[in-house]
Amino acid sequence: MLRANQENWDARTPVHVASDFYGLDGSRTTDDWFAPFEWDDLGPLEGRDVLHLQCHLGTETQAFAERGAAHTVGLDFSGAALAQARRLAADGGRDIEFVQSDVHRAADALGGRRFDVVYTGKGALCYLPDLSRWAQVVAGLLRPGGLLYVVEFHPLLNSLGANPDPGRAPEDAGLLLTHDYLEGRGAIRNDTPHTYTDGPPVEGATTSYEWRHGLGETVNALVGAGLTVDLLRETDLLPWKRFATMERAENGWWRLPPEEPRVPLLFALRATRP
Repeated sequence: MLRANQENWDARTPVHVASDFYGLDGSRTTDDWFAPFEWDDLGPLEGRDVLHLQCHLGTETQAFAERGAAHTVGLDFSGAALAQARRLAADGGRDIEFVQSDVHRAADALGGRRFDVVYTGKGALCYLPDLSRWAQVVAGLLRPGGLLYVVEFHPLLNSLGANPDPGRAPEDAGLLLTHDYLEGRGAIRNDTPHTYTDGPPVEGATTSYEWRHGLGETVNALVGAGLTVDLLRETDLLPWKRFATMERAENGWWRLPPEEPRVPLLFALRATRP
C-alpha cells in the first residue's frame, strides 16, 4: 500500500506543479501555507536545524530556510516531487537539502542525524498506517530538547461530508458526518484520477490508501514514544476552500460562515524530547 501511495504521488506531481492551487508561477508565497500561530509556536529558527517530513514540493520547507534555519532538510518518498522541490529551491536561491525516503526509514536515509525541529502535517498523517511507529521514528530524529510541530487536518474534518446545496431548506443544511473519526478499521482504498488541486486528471497510478487517526491516537503515540506534549491547538481555519460555503478569513485562509457551527478543522500540536 505504501508503494502504491508513492507511485500515486509521483503521478500527482506534474498536475500539482502546473496547478493554480500551488501557485508555483509566483502567484503564491511560502507564507500562504502557514497559519499565523505557527511561527509563534515554533519560535525563532535562527541557528536551528529543521527537518520537514513528507514535504512534497517543498513549498513549506522553503519558509524555514527563509526564516534563518541553520540547515533545512525536506524528506519525501516521491522522487518526482523532490526533483521539483530541488528545482524550486534552486530557482529561489535557497540552500535546502532534499532526501528521498519513506518516513519510516528516515533515520537510515538521514545517516543518523538529529534535528532541533521536526515539522510535518497538512495531509501527512493520513498516509501513515501506524502512528506509534511514526512517533518512535520522530523521537529518534530529535536532539534532546528538540521539538516536533504537527499542523494537521483535524480528524473531525476528515469525518465530514461536503456541504449540501446552500439553497436547500435550513433544516437540511450543514455538514454531514459521513466517515470514521476513529482509527481501527484499516486502510481506505481510493481509486480516482482526481487530486485535490485544479488541473487535468492524474495519468498513471491512481490508487492510493489512507488511514484514519483520531486526535487521542496521535497524542498517545507521541507520549508513548517519550515525548512531552506541551501545546495542542484546534482552529476553524483551513488553507484552502474545502466546502462550498466557506468564506475568506482575515489572514486569507478559509472558515465556515458564522451561521454554521464552529468546529475544529485543523489542529496544531507541539511536543518536545526531554
